[in-house]
Amino acid sequence: MGRRVFLGMAGLGVLGVVFGSKVQRVVGDALSPLTSGGGGLASILPGADGFRIYSVSSTLPSISTSRYRLRVDGLVDHPMVLTFADLQSMPHTSLVRDFQCVTGWRVPDVHWAGVRLSGILGAAGVQPAARALTFESYDGTDFESLTLDQAGRPDVIVADRMLGGPVTSEHGGPVRLFVAPMYGYKSLKWLSAIHVVDRVSPGFWEQNGYDVDAWVGSSNGRSDERTS
Repeated sequence: MGRRVFLGMAGLGVLGVVFGSKVQRVVGDALSPLTSGGGGLASILPGADGFRIYSVSSTLPSISTSRYRLRVDGLVDHPMVLTFADLQSMPHTSLVRDFQCVTGWRVPDVHWAGVRLSGILGAAGVQPAARALTFESYDGTDFESLTLDQAGRPDVIVADRMLGGPVTSEHGGPVRLFVAPMYGYKSLKWLSAIHVVDRVSPGFWEQNGYDVDAWVGSSNGRSDERTS
């Protein structure tokens, strides 16, 4: 982890960072000390997939598919509240892309599947004054943004599957954002709302020092190989 992120996270009272794993029981056991409350930065625990799970709130949200709702509102003709079943019924796309964190770690060839963000926006009917989107998380703290042009890319999806199965709670499920060409902090976990707005607003991590336009390899002073 980069020094800037460590200091920033510690100062913000971030709960913990762990490695992800496909074995849900093992991940659950590893996360149990993190979800029990308390402040500070927890230890980094080993895992199988190479992912590190960052939380900026005191617990990791746990939302069942039956309770999941995604609100889409703002500068749209048809505000919507989508259930998990609604998302499942929409046309899906699959991607295989590396996941690159701005702190330097990378997970190659991750399998993702979900609904293109552009498809959801098309169903909502974006109004002419719209220029950007803001996203909210079920954790109640994290939030992000994209321009409307960025959101329209075919490799930006509202993901309900990754790593060959459903998106787990530890990875931001049941539904998360995946922005393939940008650093991981733009791929908001535990996605709860999409607001269509008239200007870009810096997200949580941008307000703490990172670039708003987080293209892998050409932002944040990094030269990583592009992911899309």
